[in-house]
Amino acid sequence: MKKIIKLAVAILTVYGTIAQSQETAGAITRRYVNLSQGVAYDEKAPDLPDNPQFEGDYKKITKVFLDPTSKTLRFTPTQLGNGNLVVLDGNGKKVKEYYISVVKGNLNKVASEIKTQLNEIEGITIKIINGKVVVDGEVLLPKDIARIISVVNLYEGQATSLVRMSPIAQRKISELIERDINNPEITCRAVNGKFILEGYANDEEEKSKAFIIAQAYFPDLATEPGNEALKPVNAVPVINLIKTKPPTAKPAPKIIQLVVHYVELNKSYTKGFNFQWTPNLDDGTKFEFSQSTRNPSGALSSITGTISNLLPKLNWAKEHGHARVLQSSSVIVQEGVPGKIESYTDIPYVVQSANGVGSTERMKAGLETNITPSIPNPQSDTISLNITFKIGSLVGQTSAGIPMISNNSIQTTVAVRSGQSAAIGGLVGNQSGTDFNKIPPGADNPIISLYSSKKFRRNQSQFVVFVTPVIKSSASAGSEKIKAKFKLKD
Repeated sequence: MKKIIKLAVAILTVYGTIAQSQETAGAITRRYVNLSQGVAYDEKAPDLPDNPQFEGDYKKITKVFLDPTSKTLRFTPTQLGNGNLVVLDGNGKKVKEYYISVVKGNLNKVASEIKTQLNEIEGITIKIINGKVVVDGEVLLPKDIARIISVVNLYEGQATSLVRMSPIAQRKISELIERDINNPEITCRAVNGKFILEGYANDEEEKSKAFIIAQAYFPDLATEPGNEALKPVNAVPVINLIKTKPPTAKPAPKIIQLVVHYVELNKSYTKGFNFQWTPNLDDGTKFEFSQSTRNPSGALSSITGTISNLLPKLNWAKEHGHARVLQSSSVIVQEGVPGKIESYTDIPYVVQSANGVGSTERMKAGLETNITPSIPNPQSDTISLNITFKIGSLVGQTSAGIPMISNNSIQTTVAVRSGQSAAIGGLVGNQSGTDFNKIPPGADNPIISLYSSKKFRRNQSQFVVFVTPVIKSSASAGSEKIKAKFKLKD
């Protein structure tokens, strides 16, 4: 009894798990029948003609019995193998054909389990062919192929995979890889399930990075969680044919024109008021003795006096003075090479030696500019300038006639775009003074002193330096304009 129940369960299992397919070509119907050795199988065939005839090599693997009442074919496998059964009608015309495969009994169970694990993947079929469970079809995602291979490897020797990626999906993945690499000189194309990287990379690091990005689109079967023993079958179908560009020669340093403007503005203002009435009395009294033949002799005396500055004096003065000095200099240098501009004036003065012999010496006053340009980013037109200014100005002379020079310096580093100007630095001077109620010379002993004076003076000066760097294509750029301006010919 137990054997009968087990047999019935086995038959039901076979009925529920066998894989069948059907094709119709004109009036001929073709069907695939998978049988398990030792297990009979009934195939319903309501479209069988009356009194059919059987042909084919099916007899070597199975017996076939026909129940004409229910039109049911019973297949009783006899040995493992493949064969076909051709059904003819009464006129000898082929109307139906069966392709029969007899396999071991556990392959149906394997096919059922594989189908259960892969039921979420579309585009595949599961068949028992030549004693193996074959998974065939086309999928859209690489992860689906990875899952199929993982499942098939669990039944090593009993199942195999012929699944491939859809050509449409291969083209789409190639586009995604190219977009992720983001280098117009590197391309990716799909050929027969392989992804080929081609093109040129700037260096080995960029080449390796592109290959790693392409690998990330395909799962590594050997490290799939829970399946540590899996064999990596086509785990990373990426072929790296990227070439590295030969190292390019270092570009020549760029030519930079440095235009420097020096602007100095002087402004002076003087306002004076003076009222003076200081009359002085000069005593001219004298006593004289005289003797003459014509006149009687005797003593003569005279009293005289002179009054000076008797009239009052009033002076009022106001003066304004403006002066602007503009000097421009230009020099062309290579990137990273310092450019130097000097503009000095020699001021002579006389020096007395110890033995009283005079000699002439000179003192310099003027400008000195040192500028070193550099371009931190070759893709940008921003220029970094390392600047040093030295300024010597004549401010006066000593009592001995030696010039007094005021020296100032500026040192800084700035970044300026090509063609734009920057005010690098400035010196501002502001002097003012007031004089009042000073007795003028010649009024030491006045009879009456009415004197009032007031003098106000203010001197202002401002010095500003502007620098304009310009990147030139070559040192000769712009020379044609200069030649045309001065009418110079080659």
